[in-house]
Amino acid sequence: MEMQMNFLRRLPIPKEIKAQFPVPEDVRRNKEERDNEIADIFTGKSDKLLLIIGPCSADNEDAVLEYMTRLAAVSEKVKERIFVIPRLYTNKPRTLGKGYKGMFHQPDPNKPEDLLAGIIAVRKLHLRVAVECGFTCADEMLYPANHRYMSDLLSYVAVGARSVEDQEHRLLASGTGIPAGMKNPTGGDMTVMMNSIEAAQTRQQFLYRGWEVITEGNPLAHAILRGYVDKFGRNQPNYHYENLRDVRDMYAERRLANPAVIIDTNHANSNKKYLEQIRIAKDVIHSCRLSEDIRHLVKGLMIESYLEDGCQKVGEGVYGKSITDPCLGWEKTERLILDLADLI
Repeated sequence: MEMQMNFLRRLPIPKEIKAQFPVPEDVRRNKEERDNEIADIFTGKSDKLLLIIGPCSADNEDAVLEYMTRLAAVSEKVKERIFVIPRLYTNKPRTLGKGYKGMFHQPDPNKPEDLLAGIIAVRKLHLRVAVECGFTCADEMLYPANHRYMSDLLSYVAVGARSVEDQEHRLLASGTGIPAGMKNPTGGDMTVMMNSIEAAQTRQQFLYRGWEVITEGNPLAHAILRGYVDKFGRNQPNYHYENLRDVRDMYAERRLANPAVIIDTNHANSNKKYLEQIRIAKDVIHSCRLSEDIRHLVKGLMIESYLEDGCQKVGEGVYGKSITDPCLGWEKTERLILDLADLI
């Protein structure tokens, strides 16, 4: 039987989109400088704390730009101790495949899906943030084939808890050329995450976008701890001192390059209670102060933050309020960033 798909239209390949919306030379130089500084943090040459922070999902260009402008001003105040990588997440994983899937699918959440408009909207948003705010951002690598549409603008990618076991995600992470964070799976099995890191740090040869490609491996592939769901369906944290010590030992057993952990302060770690992110972030810094080994292992925090506290349903229309997971509002975000700078 023939595949039951309707082929709607051929979409531009990444090379065509990049030619249509090129990266200015000053942005290219800034990205290179930022990438080098981020690499220095992962390799231990710099002891700054990475802060990967921003909306759960970038759903509105104007609100995202306002957030990024405010974030740029605060990041300048703490730049001696904290290096900020904004979250500009444009793909939203949906467990059931229903609902808002992010700007890549729906540049306007109130209108039907339009992938061509989405590709262009995402590209233009990344460019605006880079030009107007001086940031190169982080995004989730939900669809490996889409990565190259933004690969010349991103400084960090994360592989999500439901994607981390997938072969293609692991292989592509070996060739991104930027840090690739591998989240622990929702079930919490740390060996799955470590297998993913090892695969990403290894030379690979595979099929990608119609090409046979070879990578040299990504020495900056690393762990993201996001909590997990136990067999009773309850959220459980994995950011505590004992969890970090276990991950340190797993890195040592495998002799992987550049042992590193980013703590996701939301999701199962916070039991989806977004205000807990403040306490969790400070708790992680406390663990770092108790142990030099843990301080060298923990490279940063991932925090969900937007202009307004909490979240809303699509169509409610509150400017700068998340339409996916609840986020810290701006006032709490600014206070937390300044507090973290004082604690480290």
